[in-house]
Amino acid sequence: MQLTLEFGGGLELLCQSSKIHNVDVKPNPGEDKLTMRDLLAWVKSNLIKERPEMFMKGDSVRPGLLVLVNDCDWELCGSLDTELEEKDVVVFYLYLAWWL
Repeated sequence: MQLTLEFGGGLELLCQSSKIHNVDVKPNPGEDKLTMRDLLAWVKSNLIKERPEMFMKGDSVRPGLLVLVNDCDWELCGSLDTELEEKDVVVFYLYLAWWL
């Protein structure tokens, strides 16, 4: 599944300083749909090169990160259970520096 991932607010520094990533992510074996839960695990394994604890806490994103799926807050779409579709755009933006 082709997706566009955008990182901002400093999160791009965790991904080799690249803000936009066009990626191909496959659903887990035996599943038809790709969820945000699956995508976050993929991002942690494949894109985050350092300090993954600054991006994730447990199986979700850290508090203080805004996540948009096609310009809609992911909490309105189902959060971790949000089903992604081909060509979706997912934005991760740090809006609250939790470590300060």
